[in-house]
Amino acid sequence: MSKIVFASLLTASMLTLLSCGGSQHSADEKYYLVATSVKIPYWQQAYAGLSKAAAQLQVQAEMVGPENYDPKAEHAEFQRIMGKKPTGILVQVGDPAVLKDDIDAAIGRGIPVITIDSDAPASKRLFFIGTDNYKAGIMGAKVLLAKLPGKGNIAVYTIEGQANLSERLHGYKDTLEGHSQLKITEVVDMQGHAEMAFDKTKEILAGPGKVDAFVCLEAISCPEVADVLDRQKATDKVVVAMDTDQRTLEAIQKGLVTATIGQKPFTMAFTGLKMLDDLHHHPPTPLASNWLQDSFSPIPMFIDTGATPIDKSNVQQFITERDTATSK
Repeated sequence: MSKIVFASLLTASMLTLLSCGGSQHSADEKYYLVATSVKIPYWQQAYAGLSKAAAQLQVQAEMVGPENYDPKAEHAEFQRIMGKKPTGILVQVGDPAVLKDDIDAAIGRGIPVITIDSDAPASKRLFFIGTDNYKAGIMGAKVLLAKLPGKGNIAVYTIEGQANLSERLHGYKDTLEGHSQLKITEVVDMQGHAEMAFDKTKEILAGPGKVDAFVCLEAISCPEVADVLDRQKATDKVVVAMDTDQRTLEAIQKGLVTATIGQKPFTMAFTGLKMLDDLHHHPPTPLASNWLQDSFSPIPMFIDTGATPIDKSNVQQFITERDTATSK
């Protein structure tokens, strides 16, 4: 009888272990990704990466934020989720000045915070996962050098105040510096609004100065640029976009956009959640330490997820790989 009881207890114990998979996670763990413009395709790709990592880890994860670019609304959303006692936070920083105190407050409460896509380096965030934006600017500038015949005027679209976009512009400028006849004649702050990019492109084409190339440092502008160029039959322009909005990819296929620099938001969110989970279960002590100055830090300061030039030669391959990665 004692052997039967022992065998029953052993079986019950094994079933319990199998049912939880030996998981270190508890049912109340929940991670958040806070972003601006959560409805745009770029952040939907990030959400796919977040969801895949959450499924592998068997944890809860949610993406929150305003539908359109709005740093103040992102700040309000960050504060809202803080009231829900998040296990960890990934955040795309719309405006470092707006979110710095929020990030510092979360770290002060023992909540690990990692920035992705755009950084807040003056905050106490643990580290940054994303593109080396300076290199992305160099990559785009090399497309200009290959496509423009030694000279030309360039209009650039950006969002003032975002450090990642400033770094991209820096990469463009440094690469073009030795080419005196290639000039950035205008830098447009489109403030995160597609209609501003559309209207400004019409204005530039109607103006007295000739513009030979358009460069977009963010994802929203170049589909609008391509639309205007198509409507006005100005298809002799070089257009270098950023990211992989579906309209941008279609414009490449139609020959309206020369190339785009594709980032990896799926990878940023996928890697970010896995690292947040590890930081939650194995937190460095103290969380708010100056890890940048620590030669034996247990965490990195920057993880470069890379970028890829996409043009007519590889756009269909990208679409196929994207659809496979984001399918449920």
